Amino acid sequence: MSGEATVAYRLPMSPRLKKLLRVGIVAGIVVFVGLQLVPVKHVGVNPSDRFKMDAPPAVEAILRRTCFDCHTNETRWPLYARIAPGSWLLARDVHTGREHLNFSEWGDADEATRRSDLENAWEQVEAGSMPPWFYIYPFHLDAKLSAEDKALLKSYFMKDAGKPKEGGDKAKEPAKP
Repeated sequence: MSGEATVAYRLPMSPRLKKLLRVGIVAGIVVFVGLQLVPVKHVGVNPSDRFKMDAPPAVEAILRRTCFDCHTNETRWPLYARIAPGSWLLARDVHTGREHLNFSEWGDADEATRRSDLENAWEQVEAGSMPPWFYIYPFHLDAKLSAEDKALLKSYFMKDAGKPKEGGDKAKEPAKP
């Protein structure tokens, strides 16, 4: 028995099932190629607005690594950003991220708005919702925040948290007799 070869058994496939499988594969390829013809606006294009943040270099490095692709006009558009349907998802995520917070457009914002944006950003980081898991895995593993990263971000984001916001506390002051 030691000289006998083992035989792999395959279940027989009916000709009808083979034909159906071939048609399904060809249809899938045709649909995938057809999806590539649907253009996505703004993929690979960044607006020209830029704002130089006053963050310390260590904090700016963390922000560049974890936040800038979605929350600035400095998005790095990788090759897979041009392949549908992933391109649609990426364009939607960048658009939504810039809508919520765009560091590149802070030149138009006052100090109270910037402070509020930073406090909101810290709440998102602290809750674990930023950066989102689908950004980190599988292509941006370096965007996962360590405890040290979070401590640096908290010190920067919350540095002015105790200060009164402009015009906010004046209405609460008691009237002088």
